[in-house]
Amino acid sequence: MQERNKKLTQLIVEMPKENRGNRAVDKPDQSLATLFGRLADDLTELFDAKLELLKTELKGEMVSYAGGAALIVGGAVVGVVGFALLNTGVAFFVSMLFDSANISSTVRYGLGFVITALLYLIIGAISILVAKGRLAKQRFIPEKTALELKRDKQWLQEEV
Repeated sequence: MQERNKKLTQLIVEMPKENRGNRAVDKPDQSLATLFGRLADDLTELFDAKLELLKTELKGEMVSYAGGAALIVGGAVVGVVGFALLNTGVAFFVSMLFDSANISSTVRYGLGFVITALLYLIIGAISILVAKGRLAKQRFIPEKTALELKRDKQWLQEEV
């Protein structure tokens, strides 16, 4: 986060500080084509700076999402291995609960595995819903760039 703020500050500091609006007043003998050329250059430079700001903000957001995605994938792999081992053990335990019933061992094991599978499906669905809720809370709007573009729009409207 601090690195992203440093980059944004650096972009703002590197922007030209000279007052370009007075260039036309300083040289009243300039042609209209020259003035439009300078305006086009200034607008190009402005949009380049805004685009660089947007790229910097988006890069910071994507690093955050990539780190979260890597943790989710790693957790899923470990979870699948643990699920397989735990599921087998729990299924055999549940099948032992039907030991006193007068049913064959095959049916007992089948019931144990089915009940265990249903239990894990419910737990998995709850986990997915919780993760989805957390991801939905994160904003993906580059706020500083949007604010700068709004300011530029207001400035252009005032100038025209």
